[in-house]
Amino acid sequence: MAKESSNTLDGLVVNTIRFLAADMVQQANSGHPGLPLGAAPMAYVLWNRFLRFNPKNPKWPNRDRFVLSAGHGSALLYSLLHLYGYDLPLSELRQFRQLGSKTPGHPESVLTPGVEVTTGPLGQGFGNGVGIAIAERFLATKYNKEDYPLIDHYTYAIVSDGDLMEGVAAEAASLAGHLKLGKLIYLYDDNAISLDGPTNLAFTEDVPARFRAYGWQTLTVEDGNDLEAIEQAILTAQAETEKPSLISVKTIIGYGSPQQGTNKAHGSPLGEENLKKTKEFFGWDPEKSFWIPDEVKDYLAEVEEKGMELQRAWDELFAGYEQNFAKEAHDLTISFDGQLPEGWDRDMPVFKAGETLATREASGKVLEMLRQNISWLIGGSADLASSNNTPIKGDESFQPGHYDLRNIWFGVREHGMGAILNGLASYGGTRVYGGTFLTFSDYMRGAIRLAALTKAPVTYIFTHDSVALGEDGPTHQSVEHVSALRLIPNLTVIRPADACETIEAWKIAMSRLKGPVALVLSRQKLPVIDQEQYASAENLKKGGYILRDCEGAPDIILMATGSEVQLVLRVQERLSNEGIKARAVSLPSFELFNQQDQAYRDQVLPPRQGKRLAVEAGVTSLWYQYVGVDGDVIGIDTFGESGEGKAVMEYFGFTEANVYERAVKLLNR
Repeated sequence: MAKESSNTLDGLVVNTIRFLAADMVQQANSGHPGLPLGAAPMAYVLWNRFLRFNPKNPKWPNRDRFVLSAGHGSALLYSLLHLYGYDLPLSELRQFRQLGSKTPGHPESVLTPGVEVTTGPLGQGFGNGVGIAIAERFLATKYNKEDYPLIDHYTYAIVSDGDLMEGVAAEAASLAGHLKLGKLIYLYDDNAISLDGPTNLAFTEDVPARFRAYGWQTLTVEDGNDLEAIEQAILTAQAETEKPSLISVKTIIGYGSPQQGTNKAHGSPLGEENLKKTKEFFGWDPEKSFWIPDEVKDYLAEVEEKGMELQRAWDELFAGYEQNFAKEAHDLTISFDGQLPEGWDRDMPVFKAGETLATREASGKVLEMLRQNISWLIGGSADLASSNNTPIKGDESFQPGHYDLRNIWFGVREHGMGAILNGLASYGGTRVYGGTFLTFSDYMRGAIRLAALTKAPVTYIFTHDSVALGEDGPTHQSVEHVSALRLIPNLTVIRPADACETIEAWKIAMSRLKGPVALVLSRQKLPVIDQEQYASAENLKKGGYILRDCEGAPDIILMATGSEVQLVLRVQERLSNEGIKARAVSLPSFELFNQQDQAYRDQVLPPRQGKRLAVEAGVTSLWYQYVGVDGDVIGIDTFGESGEGKAVMEYFGFTEANVYERAVKLLNR
């Protein structure tokens, strides 16, 4: 493999990238130097000769997107961001992996300017890039007019062996090939080493053949230091408009170091002596650290000016567009600002008291109206649209030649769907949703967690919310899933009690800009609660509220979510008829309720009233924060059973008789 010399300007920049990264890792005594040393040449070619961006405005809509899917190589990305003029000073590079810095161990989009998506869990960035490419195609088709190519850019990523081993990457790659996302170009850092050792111990497949089968163009660069070969491969990838491209770039992990080509270079600092030897190998001054030659500074300043000029030209283009297409320009502007169109929540469906329908059905009716009012609302289901009540008409789906349509057929790819939704949300200009059975949220949990971490406004439609789904049995019956989702910070989980609460849940989801929302919906039909007799469902925005109260201080508080609210209402009425003061509380969202001030929470759940009974068809542990040591919970701390839904619910004690009996027992303690 040819050695990139520091005697040329290109070589000088490449080695500056290498050693800023290596110095970061060494100073932190923590990190991954191997990828930056091997992949710096391909990163340089991409950033210097192809990537269109403006470091002074990292959110310029028509920038090329770059994803470092191999997020463990974050030092490479921070080197690039600093050198190319982003607001990431050298002082932050010196604080790599330190508490409070903008250079965390893995890239975080909410923390570091220029980081498009949060990566690190391998394969996630791969899926994010597919979502970004979908967003580009959708918005380009929706808004571009003749002579006004407002949205016209590429999505690039550097992916690793580990990324390509992960199942989420396979799911996303398969869909990308089907959708013919020709402006998606991935550079594969093909170094045949993973953390534990050589990849041939577990990964000997023909990767290019696999991707060709997915419908990708595949290219190979035999020498990862050959800048011209890398450039030519990217040009070839750009010329292919009907297929995404995977460029396999043969590199040596930890190139130039004594540990090169071994897993020792993957995830540990080189050590002071080995770092000096590496610098000597490249003709770099071994005594200098965090050094940027003046020639590099001067040269890259020109690239920075080029980026600002690119945006100035785009701004002029947009000004003309705005004059000729005012409505489209307005929609594009507010959608990228995270706003919704005026009247987005008008004409919501009206549900009559006593009408029976599953909350998944109510959700479908609300979603239909939202799609009419919000033209940039886009999403789909993991092959469960008819069950999730998301749009299912095949002739209205996002497909090659129909990129303006908004129903994405994700196929049976829950994990891929989750990662793609995060990419879509990161792009801006869209509001996104994805649906599947609640029990399959396990398959996409990694992506959900990253959505919460990055505050991505994704809406999840999780149906078939409990053992009440019936005959499919415990493999499909959710028991622990609602609580498991509630444990994820910054994820708002809402389990509505009826169709009216479902409307309000969707309003919360559409209004929330700083984090995902999970709607947990029933398969079984539920009666619509009479809002003249009971409290308004608009109170859902508080997370929990008194649905029906008694005169004076309650003797007992009954609380529930979802379908079980019907049980506590019936028991509350029965107790009231017996002269027992009972309060019925709907608590559809723990997160929203816990965000209310203490005075409101004490109003709903008075501290001096310890006799509290919670009812939910799921694990009980999280309910004790509300029922306390003197309360009780009716739940399910085992797996479910196969049988007719009503019979299964009765088997587990979700009957009026059992709730009443437990309430009386609690009262008599």
